[in-house]
Amino acid sequence: MTFADKVINFNQRLEYTGPPLPNGIRIMNPYREEENALRISSEFYRKYYNDDNKRHLILGINPGRFGGGLTGVPFTDPKRLISECGIAYEGKLTHEPSSVYVYEMINAYGGVEAFYNKLYINSLCPLGFTAMDNKGREKNYNYYDSRELSTTVTPFMIDNIKKQIALGCHTDVAFCFGTGQNEKFLKKLNNEHGFFKKIVALEHPRFIMQYKSKTKQAYIDKYLEAFSGI
Repeated sequence: MTFADKVINFNQRLEYTGPPLPNGIRIMNPYREEENALRISSEFYRKYYNDDNKRHLILGINPGRFGGGLTGVPFTDPKRLISECGIAYEGKLTHEPSSVYVYEMINAYGGVEAFYNKLYINSLCPLGFTAMDNKGREKNYNYYDSRELSTTVTPFMIDNIKKQIALGCHTDVAFCFGTGQNEKFLKKLNNEHGFFKKIVALEHPRFIMQYKSKTKQAYIDKYLEAFSGI
């Protein structure tokens, strides 16, 4: 099986079967909820991962509603899927700030083919979460936003880190998107389970776009410096 075949198989089987989530929090599984996510993501992986190369793993937090939650491709919203990856998308052309940053960084790295030849992006929790706000609107929810939620889904995350390493990922170093709670949580799990020899944390794309957009290039340079060692 190629790397692509393994990822597609992983996505097809991806399902949360653990204990019930806390009240008011819903699991978000694009491969079962979005009509075209599995087909679109499969096309993406066959285009960029159709080989036996090993990759280094990047772990974000969990998918968001307007990026991977629609396309099935982490940190890739419909607009970037079309313009950067050359893959057709029928549906609402949503905009995710994290995706904008990631693809600017990827282009600075040398383009999608060069980047995806070396790196595989997913998340510490490969399925997302949503909750309703005070006005009854659905919003993204992070696994660490509730101690009860993070405790409930920890076995699921551990299992899926192991499965993602088994896709064909190097374990000398992994990269973490998020220098706050996500880094803290991943390093705790890594200390307990020894997944990787080293974890390099980088500021989360959403944080950069929301709070540090004026110095975005400095963060892109930081990313490229981190990836230059692999």
